[in-house]
Amino acid sequence: MHAIGIDIGGTKIAGALVDESGTIVSQLRTPTPDGDSDALKSIVVDMINELADGTDAVAAGVAAPGFIDATQSIVYYTPNVPWRHEPLRTALESRVGVPVIIENDANAAGWAEFRFGAGRLSTDMVMLTIGTGVGGAVVSDATLFRGGFGAGAELGHMRIVPNGLPCGCGANGCIEQYGSGRALQRYANTLADAGGIGQRLADVRSKSGGHLHGKDISALALEDDPGALQAFRQLGDWLGQACASLDAILDPQVFVFGGGVAQVGDRLLAPIRQAFLSTLPARGYHPEPEFVIAELVNDAGVVGAADLARVHAAAI
Repeated sequence: MHAIGIDIGGTKIAGALVDESGTIVSQLRTPTPDGDSDALKSIVVDMINELADGTDAVAAGVAAPGFIDATQSIVYYTPNVPWRHEPLRTALESRVGVPVIIENDANAAGWAEFRFGAGRLSTDMVMLTIGTGVGGAVVSDATLFRGGFGAGAELGHMRIVPNGLPCGCGANGCIEQYGSGRALQRYANTLADAGGIGQRLADVRSKSGGHLHGKDISALALEDDPGALQAFRQLGDWLGQACASLDAILDPQVFVFGGGVAQVGDRLLAPIRQAFLSTLPARGYHPEPEFVIAELVNDAGVVGAADLARVHAAAI
């Protein structure tokens, strides 16, 4: 039994036909149209119809950034497309031949890691996706947590610094401003400005036209450059503190870290663990979770969206 997963990103839309084991059978990719809601819907419709053609696909899951309602039908808000209280499920189902569900993109990626990736041996998992921002997903007792209104697990907007840096959500001091790819760039630029251990960061920045990109910082960290490693330590310190608070509330068996920033592996996990242990309530008496890197990387969104659609179709 197959299902279709669509992952709407800021720069690209990915689609895949996925089997019950989480294996991608076929896939499509296309650029995301800039701010054009109707064009985006048409691309998603065409992808679903093309991937479903001649197959036994039972449903399609569409992963989108932002807030999705509890019925997995309405996009309350998404930052990259002008969708506000958009009845997306109805709009798509009227043009395709399979049932459709809408899911938050971080939830879809988290579910994929829980079912088929780094969290597959657990019943309780927290995933943090470290990219431009910080996405989150929570699985509790083998069930994806959505909250009473469907918009739960926005872990990137947990406030960790009272009156801290302003966040795009309208609040101040969110972990997204301290534990994201943008935060990593900020730390690295500060070190580059200071020279010393930041000299290689400064040299790379100069060669890149005055900009330090996340991939450049990660590449230097993998070479054990002291400046890049210090930037990752700052990032990991904030993430570890946030995980200690999440652990006290959710008690997961494993924390999974995804996104491009996490691909440096233990160079990020080591400072996260250290900060986690230094701030964990009742340390020594509280079971300690594992900290691991996500396994499915760029495929997690489509695989998770497809599997959630399959689960939904089986329950109808």
